[in-house]
Amino acid sequence: MPARGTGDRGVSRQAGHGWPAPGSGQDPPTEGKAPPGPRAGSRTQPATGAVEVLALHGELPVEQQSRVLQPAPDGRRRVVLATNVAESSLTLPGVRLVVDTGLAREPRHDPGSGFSRLDVVAIAQSSADQRAGRAGRVAEGFAYRLWPQSQRLEPQRRPEIAQVELAALALELAAWGSAALRFPDPPPAGALAAARDLLHRLDALGDDGRVTAAGRRMLALGTHPRLAAMLLAAQDGARGALACDLVALLEARDPLRARSDALSARWQALAAFRAGRAPTDAHRGALAAIDAAARQWRRRLGAPSAPPQHVPPHALGDLLAHAFPDRIARQHPGDPRRYQLANGRMARLFDDSALYGEPWLVATDLRFETKDALLLRAAPADEAVLRAGFAAHFREADETRWDPVRRALVAERIRRFDGIVLDVRPGGHVDPQQAAAALTAAVRDLGLQALPWSEGLGQWRERVRCLREWMPELGLPDLSDAALLAGLDDWLRPAFAGLARLDGLDAAALSAALRASVDWSLRERIDALAPERIAVPSGMQRRIAYAHDAAPVLAVKLQELFGLADTPRIADGRVPLTLHLLSPAGRPLQVTRDLRGFWERTWPEVRREMKGRYPKHPWPEDPWSAVPTHRARPRG
Repeated sequence: MPARGTGDRGVSRQAGHGWPAPGSGQDPPTEGKAPPGPRAGSRTQPATGAVEVLALHGELPVEQQSRVLQPAPDGRRRVVLATNVAESSLTLPGVRLVVDTGLAREPRHDPGSGFSRLDVVAIAQSSADQRAGRAGRVAEGFAYRLWPQSQRLEPQRRPEIAQVELAALALELAAWGSAALRFPDPPPAGALAAARDLLHRLDALGDDGRVTAAGRRMLALGTHPRLAAMLLAAQDGARGALACDLVALLEARDPLRARSDALSARWQALAAFRAGRAPTDAHRGALAAIDAAARQWRRRLGAPSAPPQHVPPHALGDLLAHAFPDRIARQHPGDPRRYQLANGRMARLFDDSALYGEPWLVATDLRFETKDALLLRAAPADEAVLRAGFAAHFREADETRWDPVRRALVAERIRRFDGIVLDVRPGGHVDPQQAAAALTAAVRDLGLQALPWSEGLGQWRERVRCLREWMPELGLPDLSDAALLAGLDDWLRPAFAGLARLDGLDAAALSAALRASVDWSLRERIDALAPERIAVPSGMQRRIAYAHDAAPVLAVKLQELFGLADTPRIADGRVPLTLHLLSPAGRPLQVTRDLRGFWERTWPEVRREMKGRYPKHPWPEDPWSAVPTHRARPRG
C-alpha cells in the first residue's frame, strides 16, 4: 500500500509493498513528484555485484560507526541495517532506498520486573517522516513502508519520561535537594510518587523525603536503585561477587531457552559456563555477555576476581530481598501455589513451577493480572535471614476490624511482615481510635446507604446540593456520594467516637456530623434561600421536595392558591417551583411552572370536571378574587 510523507533536506518518493523487478528498467510505484536531481540508477555498479551488509546502532564501537558513514572504498552496494539512530541528522552516503518496518525498540516501564525494558512498538508519524528522509538527503530516492495505509500512527513520539520507571530520577532530584525543575515534559505525578515510595522501602529516602547516606551511595553506583541497594547490602567478598552476578543476570536477557521460574537455574547455567560446561538449554553468547558484565561490576566494587562456584540454596533470595523488599512473598497457609507479597498483593506459581513448596520467595519478575499476579521468576529466601535483615518490618500489634457477617467490630492481635499476615489471634480491649477507623472503613465498603438517613437529613443534603448548582458563588461544599465517601475521615469518623457497632450511630448523630461540615453562617443562608417549607395563600406551610437532578416541587391543593398570580420562586428568585396542583383528595390535577397560565387557560376546564365530583369544595369562576382555603365549604 502506498504511504505518504516527505523527508527533510530533499524529497523521497515513497511506495508500499513490493520491489521493482531487477533489471526491468521500471521505477517503483511512486506518489507525487520529486525535484530534479541525480537519477537513482546513475550510480556506477560494481562488476562483481557483491553486496556489503552493515549494522548501525548506538552500541557499536566508534570505528565501526565511522565505517558505515564513509563510502564503500571499492564501490560495492551496501545494505545498512539501522536502529533509530539513523533517524538523526547524520547522512549515510549513497542511500537511495529506505525500507521502514514501522517498528522501533523503545524504553517502557515494565511493572512486572520493576525496571524499564526495551519493547518493540509502533513508531510515530514524525519518526516515519524522518526515516523516509534518509532516502532523500543527497538525491531523489524511494521509501518502502511495511504497514498498511489504513494504519494511523501517532503524530509524535511520547516523551521517554512519560513511559519509563522514575526511581533513578526521583533519587537524583532528592540528592539535588529540590524537585522544582522546569521539565520540557513533566514526569507523571503517579509514577513519581510510586518511585519515591520504592526509594523509601530501599532506605534511600528518609521520612522527610530527603536523600539518606545510603541513597547517596546508591546514586554513586550508577545503576537502578534496586540493584544498587542489593550491591550495598553485600558486605563480604563472596556475597559481593554473587551480587555482581545477580545484577548482570537481571540487566540481561534471559539466557535460558526453556521456561523456568527459578532464578537459580540461570545462575547455575552461568556457573557451568565459567567451568567450561555450559548447559545445552542456554545461549552461550548470552552467558558470555553476562559473565563479562559481572566481571566489570566486580572490578568496580573491588570484589574478588573469582566468582563463587557454589552457593547455598537461599543465597540468591537473601540478596535479592534488598533489591525487591516489596516483593518478598510468603506461601499462603491454605493454598501452597499462592503467595502473599509484602506490598499486599497476591501472586501464584506456574502449574509446573520449580519453586513449589518454598515457604518464602523473592519475586524478580511478575505478570500482573486482575486477580493474582503470575510469578515469572523468583528465588527462595530464608526466614531467619529476613528476620535479621528486615527486623523493623516484622511487627505485632492489636488491630480492630469490621466483621461484615456479625456487623460488629473484632479485636485481633496480628503479626505481620509489611503487608503479609503471619499470624492472627483473638485480641482484647477495642481501641477507641481503631474502632472509629474500622467503622469508617466499613461505611466506605458498604456505601452511604448503610448510614441511618432520616428524611429530613436527606432533604437538607439535597437542598445544599441544589443551591451549590444554582448559586455557586455561595461556596457550598460538595455533598455528592463521591465527595462524602472521599471525606469520610473528616466528617464521619469523629461521630463514631466511643462506638463499637455500626448501628450505634443514630440519625441525630449522623445529622449533626453532616451539618457540621457546613459553616453556621452558610446553614442560615441555606434555610433562607432553599427553605424546607413555604407559606401559601391559605396561611398553611407546605413542604418543598428537593432533588439535585430535578426542579424543586411544591405539592399543594389548588384551593390554597386562590388569588396567587405568579409561581412561587426560591434562591433569590432564580428558581421557580414546579407546582403539583392537587384535588381535594390529594390527587394531582395539573403539573405546572406557570400558575398564571393555569388560571387563565386551564382552570375553567378543571372547574367543570371537578365541581360535580367534589361539590363540598369551592370551585369559583374567578379564582383571582376567591378566598384561598384548605378546608371544604361549611355546611348550609
